[in-house]
Amino acid sequence: MTTFKIDGKKLTDWNSFHSEFKSELNFPDYYGENMDAWIDCVDKLTEKLTLLQIENGKFLKENKPELLNAILECGAFVNYRKIEQGEKPNLIIAVD
Repeated sequence: MTTFKIDGKKLTDWNSFHSEFKSELNFPDYYGENMDAWIDCVDKLTEKLTLLQIENGKFLKENKPELLNAILECGAFVNYRKIEQGEKPNLIIAVD
């Protein structure tokens, strides 16, 4: 299993959101910094079982719930798309 950790305290706005994910998950240079691009990049990372660990999730939920919701909703879509393509859903999101 591959594990990636994101510190929720570093996600203060959409710019920092995309910057942190690009850096921590090694998104390609052409990453479009929008949620469609996020879904595509995460989808490629989840060829095998992948854990996305959101640290300081309570802080994120209380201060920037829209960013946490984007992670959860788009992560669910990554798994849904895999199921639709006849593949196993491989993305686990853990929030502390």
